[in-house]
Amino acid sequence: MQLLSVNLAKPHRSEYSDAADNRTGIDKQPTSDPVAVSAPGPRGTGGSALAGDTIGNKRHHGGDEQAVYAYAREELDHWERELGRTLPNGFFGENLTTEGIDVDAALIGERWQIGVPGAGPLLEVCSMRIPCRTFAGWMAEERWLHRFTARRRPGAYLRVLDPGRLRAGDAVTVVHRPDHEVTVSFLFRSLTGEPELLPRILAAGEPLDHEARDKALRRIRA
Repeated sequence: MQLLSVNLAKPHRSEYSDAADNRTGIDKQPTSDPVAVSAPGPRGTGGSALAGDTIGNKRHHGGDEQAVYAYAREELDHWERELGRTLPNGFFGENLTTEGIDVDAALIGERWQIGVPGAGPLLEVCSMRIPCRTFAGWMAEERWLHRFTARRRPGAYLRVLDPGRLRAGDAVTVVHRPDHEVTVSFLFRSLTGEPELLPRILAAGEPLDHEARDKALRRIRA
């Protein structure tokens, strides 16, 4: 299991961006340089965990619970076949393009050691991507949001537990895997069409991002 590439934003303006200045960082390009990773701070003020990366709208994106976005190369390969077009690493806006990791089967609270302990960062799976208008505009594919949602493999958001540096080719080691059923895909399903699953996501405990937890609690109280 490894990082196939580490990707940083090439910011541009888009009519589909939800940022005030219409800038978006969804176009991410691989870098061969080592990249420093640290917790960016809370949503609204914190952006990406990766030095040199850009978040277009900090109100809705970035922060500690969306600090790092990981997506599997195997999923990009699936969409290449489905769409009949080339999708380079970083094209879905992911910071980390992985190889040999079933990202969507990762459990909320699962911890990934990148590279060498004490040098590479320690990351914790805490949430997943909800596809947005900016993503749809960037892809320019018919009914893209519906198609991506129906796949139920959105990729994972991770928070930074320990800072460090990472680069393409670094090994990814799962050093902790909690004992519950709430995978990235399960969480995505609960939030995008199967609300009856929401009470069950609370089993993920403290690592679960606060917005998902709040939705589950509202469901229970309804």
